Amino acid sequence: MPIKPQRLLHEILPLHARNLPDKVAVVVGGESYTYAQLEDQSARLAAALQQRGLGRGDRVAIYMDNTWPCVVSIYAVLRAGATFLVVNPQTKHDKLAYVLNDCTVRHLITDAHLAFVFREVLPDVPSLTHLIVSGGDKVAEQCEGLSPAAEVFETVVEGAPAEVFDPGTIALDLASLIYTSGSTGNPKGVMHTHQSMLFAAQSLIEYLRMDEQEVIINVLPMAFDYGLYQLLMSVQMGATLVLERSFTYPAEVFNRMDQHGVTAFPGVPTIYSMILAAHGRKPLCFPSIKRITNTAAALPADYVPRLKEVFPNALIFKMYGLTECKRVSYLEPELAEVKPRSVGKAIPGTEVYLLSPEGEPVPPGQPGILHVRGPHLMRGYWNLPEKSAEMLKDGPYPGEKVLRTGDWFHMDEDGCLYFEGRSDDIIKTRGEKVSPVEVENALYAIPGVEEAAVIGVTDDLLGQAVRAYVVLTAGCELDERRLRKELTSRLENFMVPRDILLVDSLPKSANGKINKKDLVGI
Repeated sequence: MPIKPQRLLHEILPLHARNLPDKVAVVVGGESYTYAQLEDQSARLAAALQQRGLGRGDRVAIYMDNTWPCVVSIYAVLRAGATFLVVNPQTKHDKLAYVLNDCTVRHLITDAHLAFVFREVLPDVPSLTHLIVSGGDKVAEQCEGLSPAAEVFETVVEGAPAEVFDPGTIALDLASLIYTSGSTGNPKGVMHTHQSMLFAAQSLIEYLRMDEQEVIINVLPMAFDYGLYQLLMSVQMGATLVLERSFTYPAEVFNRMDQHGVTAFPGVPTIYSMILAAHGRKPLCFPSIKRITNTAAALPADYVPRLKEVFPNALIFKMYGLTECKRVSYLEPELAEVKPRSVGKAIPGTEVYLLSPEGEPVPPGQPGILHVRGPHLMRGYWNLPEKSAEMLKDGPYPGEKVLRTGDWFHMDEDGCLYFEGRSDDIIKTRGEKVSPVEVENALYAIPGVEEAAVIGVTDDLLGQAVRAYVVLTAGCELDERRLRKELTSRLENFMVPRDILLVDSLPKSANGKINKKDLVGI
């Protein structure tokens, strides 16, 4: 009997539940959960969502930390035939309301400890009809009097049958919306299908040389696409994922790595900086780690030999990607010290090439705009056809679209890519995209701020750091500390500027617009 090809992200889960029922799928919060449990609970929640009116193609927002209910919710939404979006738990009122309204979310799954944010948002989201909140007994206390009324996640799952109505999902249906900052200040919903996400996950597994024996630790938020893909990849392989909320307490993460025999560590430069700082205070060694991966920003060249002290048996993968296609390139670990500035070649099953602004091919060594071909490209931006058309251009063959990244690279004679710079104003910091306009709007909302301008400045660890220049109204007594406190209450932590500079005036062009190119010298 021929093997049925896998077309949907979640199709592999029932197979693992039958063949590996007792294997640990996820370790989180000191608890271990098997593939049989993930299959059962995601099926029950999927059935419960269908009973509550969730249909094929509907959007479900998952506003949660990296928790077991978050994992269950992702697979439940997929099994119900709907589209999930994981929203960063740091997201505050205005942005949360925008995202929920932008894609007309009807079902919100969240955590009780986030009630101080979402209770104020509910009246501003008229499409929302169902609210499911994780937290057991805390739900009644935190969510009293809300409309729609809060249902307890744990009760919903326990009370539903594990019988999911087949929604008829096909590979071209949307699996996920991943919201990323846009140049207009409002985040854009990147649309990914089952086909694009499944291909990306399988391509990553291939070039990272991973298999079902992996134990992956994830300290990245699942609202960040690379955090999300740690889960998707792990489940695809039938491996084990050790899920952490963050890297805030490195010592606890280190203990978990030893305890569970972790084999793979995905990170960003800021995390590796913290690891090396801890190593400098007290030598660290994790011999079980077979591979570490870096994304979000370039890994400083001098980190590679130092990281080999901490991870003596690990392959070190440098990579480049963007939410619109997940991953573009990777550098073979054997070349990490031979080509320290390179981000490598196209991932398996894809193609990259460079064009001039006029659309002409550029020779090796010359800068050009990176274009990407492959099944991993986004469908487009949700409800933004013009923005989608700016990124998805006609390809070299009739009828196809390729991704015009807008980023400048050059390519060496071996076909390896080298990042040159960004062609838009979006700041890429800590693996997240930050819209300067969004930060500026938050500054202008603070009484006493007369003018504000936000830019990205080069940072060896962050890739870019957020810097704000602020002009205060006459007599205003705000200082950098108070401005930072105000911004922290309005923005996600990664969006709060590293530098806040108070200045008397901002440089302007002849037409009165702030000239950001002249800000760096101030």
